[in-house]
Amino acid sequence: MDHPFPKSASATEKAKKLLSIPSPEDTLAILINADPDAIASALALKRIFWRRVKKIGIYRINAIKRADNLAMVKLLKVNLQYIRKLDTSKYTRWAIVDSQPHHDSSFEKHRFDIIIDHHELGPLSRAAFMDVKEEYGATATLLIEYLRALKIKPSPRLATALFYGIKTDTENFARPTTANDINAFRYLYPFVNIPIIKKIESSEMTKKTLTGFRDALDRFELIRNRAFVHMGKVQDPDFLVIIADFFLKVAEASWAIVSGVYGQKLIVIFRNAGFKRDAGKVAQKLFQEWGSAGGHKSAARAEIPLQGLAIQGENDEDVRQFVRERIQRI
Repeated sequence: MDHPFPKSASATEKAKKLLSIPSPEDTLAILINADPDAIASALALKRIFWRRVKKIGIYRINAIKRADNLAMVKLLKVNLQYIRKLDTSKYTRWAIVDSQPHHDSSFEKHRFDIIIDHHELGPLSRAAFMDVKEEYGATATLLIEYLRALKIKPSPRLATALFYGIKTDTENFARPTTANDINAFRYLYPFVNIPIIKKIESSEMTKKTLTGFRDALDRFELIRNRAFVHMGKVQDPDFLVIIADFFLKVAEASWAIVSGVYGQKLIVIFRNAGFKRDAGKVAQKLFQEWGSAGGHKSAARAEIPLQGLAIQGENDEDVRQFVRERIQRI
């Protein structure tokens, strides 16, 4: 589907269109795959429609397990409901931010009125209001542009959430970003509670995480410029992301690829420091035929049902070798 707004469309035009979607009698459900950018964007959308609709609820499809994300939710007192608590009969309008319907089966069940995202536009994305800016570093940047266009000054709580959302999704602007992201970041700074940002960022490690790092170090291998770790069965797929971010810091590595088995799926996380190749496209090329794969230039993910593999996941060494053989083609 073509983007509904021409590139010349101003934030004011888009913000006015956004406000026209629900009526005062509507109730709005905002669905997210909870991470800092998604949480912040949902809070901003909720603020935009504050007192403009009868009720607004934010629902997450995933469990929040990362220590820093848990700290963000706790310190900023974010009220998120799990998707299983969603009573669809109570809502008349639907929004999704920092994701699109094709990203998860939980999203595909709903027909959205509002889609706001910065990932690649998907084939299932249809909405009365849709703003997808693939070049933006964070969805939060889009929401800040709406807030400014509507002359809504963010509270310190909202500003802190949006600030941290941009910070994490751009990896402190180490990933490709736009002038819009930088301008949004600068605009927020006077309103941000910096001590809370520092506390969230210092909450990345737990005793359990340190034990996992020890296991990852034992499994680590460097294949030319690729840091590779297969973690076997994991209780939390987000831990694979933490490990991948860590091993990208190895001086000799331009890539970090971390895999693991969660439930009945093989998950492969990609991180790319060089930007010479697109991590999302590489993930698709290597794993798309077995499952879903994609992402950004510097970060990507593949999820593969074990039953789709000839090895059936019976032997963890076979799973490791399956991933290892494919990443050697990078």
